[in-house]
Amino acid sequence: MSHNQGKKKIKVYDTTLRDGAQGEGIHFSTQDKLSYVKRIEDMGDLYVEAGWPGANPRDEEFFQQFHELHSPLARIVAFGSTCKVMEAPENSEILLKLLASGAKTITIFGKAWDLHVRDVLRATLEENLRLIRESVAFLRNQGREVFFDAEHFFDGFKENPHYALKCISAALEGGAKTIVLCDTNGGTLPGEIDQGVRTVLQEFSPQELGIHVHNDRGLAVANSLIAVEAGVTQIQGTWNGFGERCGNANLSTLIPLLQLKGDYDVVSEAALLKITAFSRYVAELTNAHFDEKQPFVGRSAFAHKAGMHVDAILKNQRTFEHMNPAEVGNERRILISDQAGKANILERLCRFEPTMRKDDPRVEIAMNEIKELEHSGFQFEAAEGSLDLLLLRILGKLTTPLFEVLDYHVWSDPLRGELDSVAVVKVKVGEETVQVASEGNGPVNALDTAVRQALAKFFPIIGKSELVNYKVRVLDGAHGTEAIVRVIIDTRLENEVWGTIGVSKNILKASAQALMDAINWTIWRGQD
Repeated sequence: MSHNQGKKKIKVYDTTLRDGAQGEGIHFSTQDKLSYVKRIEDMGDLYVEAGWPGANPRDEEFFQQFHELHSPLARIVAFGSTCKVMEAPENSEILLKLLASGAKTITIFGKAWDLHVRDVLRATLEENLRLIRESVAFLRNQGREVFFDAEHFFDGFKENPHYALKCISAALEGGAKTIVLCDTNGGTLPGEIDQGVRTVLQEFSPQELGIHVHNDRGLAVANSLIAVEAGVTQIQGTWNGFGERCGNANLSTLIPLLQLKGDYDVVSEAALLKITAFSRYVAELTNAHFDEKQPFVGRSAFAHKAGMHVDAILKNQRTFEHMNPAEVGNERRILISDQAGKANILERLCRFEPTMRKDDPRVEIAMNEIKELEHSGFQFEAAEGSLDLLLLRILGKLTTPLFEVLDYHVWSDPLRGELDSVAVVKVKVGEETVQVASEGNGPVNALDTAVRQALAKFFPIIGKSELVNYKVRVLDGAHGTEAIVRVIIDTRLENEVWGTIGVSKNILKASAQALMDAINWTIWRGQD
């Protein structure tokens, strides 16, 4: 029996590719969109609003190509507006391009706030109702499933409720399957959302009622939840909350919130297990920063640092976790810092020696060494690779170096062009010594490339890993160029990413420390 059987079904309408792309710094190429549509199937049979045909060449190209995907699950939606003022639907270039897209589902928006009708459309209130009614009817008569976005509905409902409801009525008269109530400005409070939704449900009987809210007051998820509790059956949003201004309702939060905390069936259990990975995929696809403090899917969502908290959670996870992180494909992280207690250290050490007890003297040794290093500038919360290497040495599991760097030199000349640096390294593995010179885009890249080339034949796994992030922080800016700097390097091996750290007054030396730890940990992982 399905775990979701008997729960109220809530449909998901994903507008990441259209509304999410309007966010600052977010961009999807045509190929990105095609890749996205293939990957979104991991989340089940969602509606995917892919763009506005005719609005730009990129969206036009996508709709020309998406038919070749043979996607069995994702329901591709074309988005656009009603026909223009004083224009017949059959003569509307906007509507004709929506039909030409080939999408079986079409979403059009129309004004539901009389302010917009007067000041933006410069039309009469009756003319706006005609645009809505006839545009929907024209698309319906062409055999398309039509959703109507009542743009600015809640603002319109607040100032002129009678007219806002007439706009809904016009869309239903035209044959709209789904009415979507939009908080386009993102300024509506939860109580107002509740009142608007309940009023529409009392006045009409739409086949389906949806909610589309923006996050300008930080309430997008809360308002979507309130709308569902009031009776809507479709939620609209974007992954990671991408979108214009402050973004849209965050599906990465909203879906697990409804399914795990509410009595709703939103996606399959298999899809829920992939939600963390998919949220990260979307950020990676757009080259956008992934907020690690996101509920449910962020790395910090189930990260524990305070020693007393860790001690409690290891005895009973319910003490400081509202759910099992594995339910959304995430994991618990026990952070190690100068605030860590023995429970934090023990949990990490037990990864290598599962039978270790809290009174083992090596726990105290590790705790003291970590606190001393953090006092001098190290920070292991974001450098778990370096932390684990340290613990392995304390446990006596890494007494012999995997390799030795006997010597290295780096030259950099910014006038040389893209490959402006050269590194020469001399390494020793066992009894064999290798010397390699390599160019790179910057001194760290040159050093990284040279070390990898020197070690590749001894440790092939190095070729499967890559440096994906390089961060520098000045710890004491008051000392200017004499300040201590902390370098953290993130390395990826298949689907796993970890950080390593170096600290020095010399930025290249700090970088080299972090880089050597990254390579050492990669090799160690390959021996598992």
